Amino acid sequence: MKEIPASGNSKTIKVDYLARVEGEGALFIRYDDDTVHDVQLKIFEPPRFFEAFLRGRDFSEAPDITARICGICPVAYQMSALHAMERALGLVPTETIRALRRMLYCGEWIESHMLHISMLHAPDFLGYPSAVAMAGDHPDIVRQALEIKKAGNALVRLIGGREVHPINVRVGGFYRLPSLASLHGLRPQLAEARKLAEQMARWAARLPFPHCEHAYEYVALSTPNEYPMNEGRIISNRGLNITAQDYEKHFREEQVPHSTALHSVLIERGAYLVGPMARYNLNFPQLSEPVRRIAGELGFKPPCNNPFKSIVLRCFEVLYAFEEALRLIDQYQAGGEPYLTAEPRASSGCAVTEAPRGLLYHRYSIDRDGKIAFAKIVAPTSQNQKTIENDLRLMLPKFMHLSEEHLQGLCERAIRNYDPCISCSTHFLQLHLQHEQRGSP
Repeated sequence: MKEIPASGNSKTIKVDYLARVEGEGALFIRYDDDTVHDVQLKIFEPPRFFEAFLRGRDFSEAPDITARICGICPVAYQMSALHAMERALGLVPTETIRALRRMLYCGEWIESHMLHISMLHAPDFLGYPSAVAMAGDHPDIVRQALEIKKAGNALVRLIGGREVHPINVRVGGFYRLPSLASLHGLRPQLAEARKLAEQMARWAARLPFPHCEHAYEYVALSTPNEYPMNEGRIISNRGLNITAQDYEKHFREEQVPHSTALHSVLIERGAYLVGPMARYNLNFPQLSEPVRRIAGELGFKPPCNNPFKSIVLRCFEVLYAFEEALRLIDQYQAGGEPYLTAEPRASSGCAVTEAPRGLLYHRYSIDRDGKIAFAKIVAPTSQNQKTIENDLRLMLPKFMHLSEEHLQGLCERAIRNYDPCISCSTHFLQLHLQHEQRGSP
């Protein structure tokens, strides 16, 4: 990270490579003593064109192909893909399949959140450049986090077939259902990790947080009786209340010159925020009673509008995921068919689920032979990019008194609040070709 003097009183913060985020990106900020003139979260990772090479593939391949978008949250991509395909084909999953999918999502939330909390985010608050450096002075925290994550891994492995890019997921359900004995055999590990997750939440709540609150438009799924994962209406704190089918009537992706990832905006109002803060503020009553009680004890009842405190909200979601997984295991009834089938038909379907980082939208059209004719994927990070830039624009004037080194570090920390998954967001890039006649100027 370096500061480059500019003309007059203008200064430039330039971060060539952001550390402790998934993927490759950079940061450019131009400011003076009074005003922030320009903020660009530069994503230069090459576009990966997942929508393009999904075309022509069989509908049944979508969950496995899209899982490869991310090794940290493959379940999220599988879930959004298969829900969209099932809507296109008119399939309604059984309660057993629905419960197992929710358990699988619990495992991914635990895996992903704990990786971010302990390895990527905690060093910011404790003053370390990396998790390795932090582990030397705080070995118990790192060991505890790894034990929590291992329990999430075990849950994904049992239901999904393996920890990364699960292979047991298919349109209509699963290739095989876990036995009741195997689920109950995992219960002691989950129960012990749940205790560690509560300790982690209490530890995170004591971290030093910069004073920084913004008036966000929070967007998340919501259901009356559950904390959202696989289903629900899309709502916001400013009146949005729609189904997944209406998503593209209210959200638009825009290409910006400094990024290979599209920026998603609300057509009516612009930037918005998805992820743990949005889910927590919009769905607090749907959390389990123990999580709500602990949040109250720690002074974290909603609204929580400080993005630096998102590390605590992730801890609460990890704790909830353990409690939800244990509840589902206790209620699980073995038996029934592992999957439903349907004949291919020309149709289309869309779905939204809650990836660890926020809303994940998929839409597909398939032809009468079941081949994918169109695919659209909107990742959480592309939805948060404009809000991340706005955070920096609003935050910096309050901290101009800090030294240049501290100011630069604070900018990077503000980005890591969102746990951006840059590789996920670079799935698509609009390409415009202009053919000029020979001899034209």
